[in-house]
Amino acid sequence: MALPIESILLAEFTYEHRSVERGYANRTLYINLDDNTICEKPVTQRMKDLFTGGRGFGLKLLWDAVTPETKWDNARNELVIANGPICGITAYPGSGKATVVTLGPLTENVIDSNVGGYFSSFLKFSGFDALEIQGKAAEDVIIFIDGDTGKVTIEPYSFEEKDSHLIGNILTEKYGGNEKGKRGIAVLSAGQAANHIRYAAINSTWYDVRRKETRIKQAGRGGAGRVFRDKKIGAIVCRFTDMGGDKNGVANMALVRKAGQRINKEIADLDD
Repeated sequence: MALPIESILLAEFTYEHRSVERGYANRTLYINLDDNTICEKPVTQRMKDLFTGGRGFGLKLLWDAVTPETKWDNARNELVIANGPICGITAYPGSGKATVVTLGPLTENVIDSNVGGYFSSFLKFSGFDALEIQGKAAEDVIIFIDGDTGKVTIEPYSFEEKDSHLIGNILTEKYGGNEKGKRGIAVLSAGQAANHIRYAAINSTWYDVRRKETRIKQAGRGGAGRVFRDKKIGAIVCRFTDMGGDKNGVANMALVRKAGQRINKEIADLDD
């Protein structure tokens, strides 16, 4: 059982859970922190045809959200975290990566950065091909996407810890509880430095069952962590505990396994 979660909520959104079809959840999750709006948006066939993959989805959603006058620290700037159609297929290496797209503080233009771990897969199987966040919170918040119950909440961030390696452990314990539950938690955060410097990463946790603590991967390119903190996001937590190799709804698993075997052999043979 997970630890009890405080009842103080700034916003709550309940959605219907649907299975992934041929790699797509067929909807995205939109959050605006100015007024704590939460809603889902449909993914059209045209969007899949023209903007295939996490980077394509991220660029499309950002394009729709901003104007030529939007700056990286405007509330209108959008932080998009997206996944692709092969996301979460365990037979194919590297398919757990998430792509972060935003107007970045370093170039003050469009940037994208990818990060490993499980957040992208948990987001996909929770029901969303992308998460887009606009606006700025008044105070630090936690966004909690609970794929186990089909609920999204915005909650006050009420912890003193500000370093990502500590935040990850605290929130994995809070929302995961026992060992099985912790394996189904991924936390995105940016540490103290992201409040002050433009070259800041978004950190993504995964629970290491051997070490009994979270470990961290980074979306380090472009300064997306600065945008994360500029929006007063303390952390984004995604929970999905019913993982399995067949969750992606692939059309032909035999072909996926064949491709996975090929790339695994290339890695083994060619990567020193």
